[in-house]
Amino acid sequence: MPHVLLIEDDASVRDGMELVLRRHGYGVDTAATGEQALALLAGERGARIELVVLDLMLPGMDGFEVCRRIRARSATLPVIMLTARGDDSDIVTGLEAGADDYVVKPVTAPVLEARIRAALRRAEPSARQRSDGDLAGLVIDRAGLTVTKNGTPVALPPTELRLLLELSASPGRVFSREQLLESVWDHTYLGDSRLVDAAVGRLRAKLEDVPAKPRYVQTVRGFGYRFGPL
Repeated sequence: MPHVLLIEDDASVRDGMELVLRRHGYGVDTAATGEQALALLAGERGARIELVVLDLMLPGMDGFEVCRRIRARSATLPVIMLTARGDDSDIVTGLEAGADDYVVKPVTAPVLEARIRAALRRAEPSARQRSDGDLAGLVIDRAGLTVTKNGTPVALPPTELRLLLELSASPGRVFSREQLLESVWDHTYLGDSRLVDAAVGRLRAKLEDVPAKPRYVQTVRGFGYRFGPL
C-alpha cells in the first residue's frame, strides 16, 4: 500500500483529502505545518512515506521552504504541491524549489489520485531504454538508474531522471513539451509546459558546466528540447 504524507493546515480540507486517499487504498500521515512534516519525515515513520502532497500556503514555514528542505534531505521522494490560486509566480517558485507536479485547489478526487499514481510510477525503476552511455563526461547507468558527471554522482529526483532518460535515449531528436508531458509526467491531456521548463532548468543546474549554454539538454526555439548533439 503506497504511503502518502499530506501537509495541509486547513483541517476540513486535510480531513477530506485524507478520507479520499484512504478510500483509494493509500496509507496516510498528515501534518498541519511544515515543521511537523519535517519532524515526521526525520523520524521512524518517515521511512515508509513514498510521496508528499504539500500545500504551499502554510503557517510558519511556507511550502516553498518545506519543499527545499525535503529536496535537501531526499532527491528521490516525489512531491506534489497544492496551490490555492494557480498564480504563475507561486507555481514557478514551487517547481524551482523541487516539486515534481502541482494541482490547483479545489482539486477533485480523480485528478489528485491520478497525479499521485503518475508520480509514483515515475519513482519506480524504468524498464525502458536500458543501455548505458558515456556522453562527454556524463555517464547514465540505465540499469542502476544512476548518473555521474566526471566521476561524481549526480542525485536526481524521479521526474528529472525520467526526463533525462527520455531525452538521452534519442540524441538529436527534438521533443515537444507536449510529448514530454505525456511520456514523463503521464499527462495525457493538454498539460502545463511550466512543468517541463522547470524540470529542464533544474536538470541543467545539476548537469551543465554553464547552464545558460547547455551542452546536454538543449532548447530548440519554437519546438522543444533535445539531448545534444554534443
